[in-house]
Amino acid sequence: MNLLQWVRSILFSAQATIMLPVIGLLYAPWAMVSKRGAYAGCRAYARWVIWTAGWIINLRCEVRGTPPAVESLVASKHQSFLDILMIYNALPAPKFIMKSQLRYAPFLGQYVTKMEFIFVDRGKRGAAIAKMVAEVEAGRRDPGQLVIYPQGTRSAPGTKMPYKVGTAVLYEQLGQPVYPVATNAGVFWPRRGLYRRPGVAVVEFLDPIMPGLERAEFVAELEKRIETASDALLRETGVGHLYAQD
Repeated sequence: MNLLQWVRSILFSAQATIMLPVIGLLYAPWAMVSKRGAYAGCRAYARWVIWTAGWIINLRCEVRGTPPAVESLVASKHQSFLDILMIYNALPAPKFIMKSQLRYAPFLGQYVTKMEFIFVDRGKRGAAIAKMVAEVEAGRRDPGQLVIYPQGTRSAPGTKMPYKVGTAVLYEQLGQPVYPVATNAGVFWPRRGLYRRPGVAVVEFLDPIMPGLERAEFVAELEKRIETASDALLRETGVGHLYAQD
């Protein structure tokens, strides 16, 4: 870690934090009366962060594969706030399943509520899954790409965490193709700390898993595809040896 990159990282994090309320306020009049305005405000912030990452911290963001344009379920590896922004910016009509605490975050909470994102309480598994399924069904009048994190939380690159049952329940309930997504974003933008590593952060949309598999078979296939591709992206960074891998 060099001193110049530390300075760049601090400047980048500061301006990204400042621009959240700035962009939030700029789009607020439109967002208050229109879901389209809320989507536009969030997309403007995502694009701002991605753009400034390129020239402030020398971090380029790359989307591989073909993001779905049809109504579908997107099941993604989650390592960083950056992969959220990249996936959001890549999809035409994303709707995320999020932890309930984010409903009360300044600006973000108001925007995602307007966009009818789905909030779940991770501490109450059975009730959370039932509520999630009910809200997803209610929201199907507004077709788009429903984004879920099968492991339920962020995981550091190279670590293995169990895949939870919620994604499989939605797979059975919705009868839609599921697009697995791999990433290495956590290498460059870690869960904790201010340091941002230069390089190329990738989110990769993989071939869809079509409806019809049994629950256990689906979970095994989903985990295999995401973990295999994410491990390959980690090796591609050239610093994969710095991270624990099973």
